[in-house]
Amino acid sequence: MSRDSFPFTELSSLQQDVLDELRQNSARAVMFHQLISEKLGLNATDHKCLDYINRAGPVTAGQLAQLTGLTTGAVTSVIDRLEQAGYVVRDKDPHDRRRVVVKPAPEGSAQISPMFESVMQSTLQIISQYSTEDLQLILAFIKQCNEMTLTEMNKLKDKHEGES
Repeated sequence: MSRDSFPFTELSSLQQDVLDELRQNSARAVMFHQLISEKLGLNATDHKCLDYINRAGPVTAGQLAQLTGLTTGAVTSVIDRLEQAGYVVRDKDPHDRRRVVVKPAPEGSAQISPMFESVMQSTLQIISQYSTEDLQLILAFIKQCNEMTLTEMNKLKDKHEGES
């Protein structure tokens, strides 16, 4: 595999290896979730939005838009498809009866969980090999990467909206 480094950046061999592995991890994660999406009869965006809903609990369309970076219009379409497929239900917000929240449908969750059992077991085996200090460092790195990715997504959205 070729190592296409950015020409304006001087990297150590270790830095290049880390970047290469991050790219590989990203690509494999996308392909893994695409496969899961296909098995669930969803597209990849709907599947990842469902993951946010499952992790965040009941959310409004606006909250889901903030979590994902999608427009509220796109999120409404996602929720419509997820509801039609039986993965989520709409319900009145217990704190504000004028608002609607979206929450996981128990039947949908029961269908999804078994697909992740093996990868969760494998992940737990990997992280059990590291010390608490190692895991704290890894966690800090992942959090920084996640924040950077969100920042870069927002830059791209802002740039695209400025061109419209």
